[in-house]
Formats: sequence, structure tokens, C-alpha cells
Amino acid sequence: MSITRFGSKELERALNKWSDKIEKEVKRIIHETALLIQSEARALAPEDSGYLRKSITIDLSSDGLTALISVGADYGIYIEYGTGIYAVNGNGRKDPWVFYDENHGKFVFTHGMRAKPFWFPAIEVGKKYYEKEMKKLGR
Repeated sequence: MSITRFGSKELERALNKWSDKIEKEVKRIIHETALLIQSEARALAPEDSGYLRKSITIDLSSDGLTALISVGADYGIYIEYGTGIYAVNGNGRKDPWVFYDENHGKFVFTHGMRAKPFWFPAIEVGKKYYEKEMKKLGR
């Protein structure tokens, strides 16, 4: 699964030249953007055991000038892109397969699972918010 960062070392250096007020506002925007992405991704993630949703975490660094939002569930990529014949870009397995579903106690025949995007739609919402808020600072 991918990791998305908002903020940068260049931004950190430029902020050293600006006032504390601007820096405080930038940190607020970065933090709010990260929270928005996390919230959107959790809301869009399919209901399962809850692990996928809980695994979407935020790590603030560079004294709040960088936010790292990540998905810890290793199966998140399969939810985002689908599997088998339903895989995005058609790069999934073409033949059906059988697996044992321990939750239901039976074998399951499948051609795959349709994509249920939760990550990139959340990133898009966060990106729009970030850009809108940063433009306000320039006024």
C-alpha cells in the first residue's frame, strides 16, 4: 500500500523565514489534512473485522510540518485494486480458484473481488482541502 506525505523539507526551510503565525497555520493545515484523509479512508474502507480501518494511521514529523498517513493492513492493496478478473488494469489472475474461508467454515470458489477504492479517493479529498487552505495563506 502506498504512503502519502504532505509537507517537505523545502517547506520547512521556507517557513524558517516566515513568522511563527504562518508556521502555526501551516502545521494546522497539514494536521487537518492528515486527519481528513484518515477519516475519509476509514469511512470508505469496507466493513470487515475493523482491522483495515484501524490500521490507517498518522505520524506527524518535522515538528508537525510533515504528516505520514499509511495503511498497515497488508491486504489493503487488494481492497483498493481488486483481485482476479476484477483487478484494476486487468492484471489479476485470469482463472478461478478455490480457497477455504475460515470465517464461514467452508470452501469458496471465486473469480476474484471487485475493487473497493478507499485510499486514493481519500487522498483526492485531502489534496483539495490542502490546496484550498494553503491558497488562503497567500492572501
